[in-house]
Amino acid sequence: MEYLPNILFAIILIVGIGYFAKNIKKLIRNIKLGQEVDASDHKSERWTNVVRIALGQSKMIKRPVSGFLHVIVYVGFVIINIEVLEIIIDGLFGTHRIGQEFLPNSVYGFLIGSFEVLAVLVLVSVIVFWLRRNIIKIKRFLSAEMKGWPKSDGNIILYFEVVLMCLFLVMNATDTTFQSMASGNLISQFIAPWFEGLSDTTLHTIERTAWWLHIVGILIFLNYLYWSKHLHILLAFPNVYYGSLEPKGKVNNLQAVTNEVKLMMDPNADPFAAPAEGEEDDVPAKFGASDVMDLSQTQLLNAYTCTECGRCTSACPANLTGKKLSPRKIMMDTRDRLEEVGKNIDANNGEFKDDGKQLLGDYITNEELWACTTCNACVEECPVSINPLSIILEMRRYLVMEQSAAPMELNNMMTNIENNGAPWPYNQMDRLNWKDE
Repeated sequence: MEYLPNILFAIILIVGIGYFAKNIKKLIRNIKLGQEVDASDHKSERWTNVVRIALGQSKMIKRPVSGFLHVIVYVGFVIINIEVLEIIIDGLFGTHRIGQEFLPNSVYGFLIGSFEVLAVLVLVSVIVFWLRRNIIKIKRFLSAEMKGWPKSDGNIILYFEVVLMCLFLVMNATDTTFQSMASGNLISQFIAPWFEGLSDTTLHTIERTAWWLHIVGILIFLNYLYWSKHLHILLAFPNVYYGSLEPKGKVNNLQAVTNEVKLMMDPNADPFAAPAEGEEDDVPAKFGASDVMDLSQTQLLNAYTCTECGRCTSACPANLTGKKLSPRKIMMDTRDRLEEVGKNIDANNGEFKDDGKQLLGDYITNEELWACTTCNACVEECPVSINPLSIILEMRRYLVMEQSAAPMELNNMMTNIENNGAPWPYNQMDRLNWKDE
């Protein structure tokens, strides 16, 4: 019976981490449904972006209030959870505050004191975030795609953080040994008087209860991430690494189409000649994308990384003028469809069974796609280097090249280019007539 708590702790830890690993394996499987991406170039620049954007939160602080609060929550939550290492060691080996045994009291006190101050700062920030969402009702949190689960998810994660921070402070406040050390209890010393008059046994029970709930809550939080938009806590780093390093205005070309254009432009070209060295001659099975399997693995990673913060949508000129397009919805729809495909695969023993649905049409409409001005505002605004525009362009490419379903205005322009060599409906011989008027 002496080792029963340690055994129970080990079981909970193994189950919690094991279930998380199972879901992460499924997530990787889903992302790999996309087209492979080569990110072996410019490694130093990619790692610099990871440090600057993902770790350093450089794009978050462009909006000072929410950015500063987010940095506090991010830094505070990460640093506070360093103590999880101590909790795991204590739980597995039956020790109590193992850090005190190996660190000088001044060092240990400094660490725990820092954690307590950060816990209060996190609490304040989380409360402000909750007020902004539910009382002030910031406009970007009120879009149509933010109803139902997305709205609830944003609040649930805030409640999680409040509970975990409170449990941490209560755990410290009711630990009589720690309080008697009088070092590191910068905040908990003011909470400890709330429990005056209670016996040592009762205090120990409260402390142990808070300790267990804290570690179990962290494991629940860890596993909740897979179902939540807060998966970006983990995925922001690989997402930034695999992000495009090309100028934002550059649109990728299909080599097969480029080769065809070269043949048309060069009357002496041999259409049956082998491709030149370094050129590809493979014609893709499909031009553009109509479903998630047609997108790249980076684009699918983007979908899972989306924080649903709405910065992209709030900066989108099409959305601001009342158009149906919301870049945030594009990413949410892509993720929802990818999850649907993943469940389909799970239900059919690892094989995808055609469900008669696809991303284009069933989730994202033509109207949304053609409302985009390709201004890259959404790409510039995203704090974790997500690129909604790349998905929009791939789906547009499918509509034009596979279905000839471009808007009338665009079809007229392309016809004019084909016939007249310019977007305007004038014969080349008449193009300069205006100067004679």
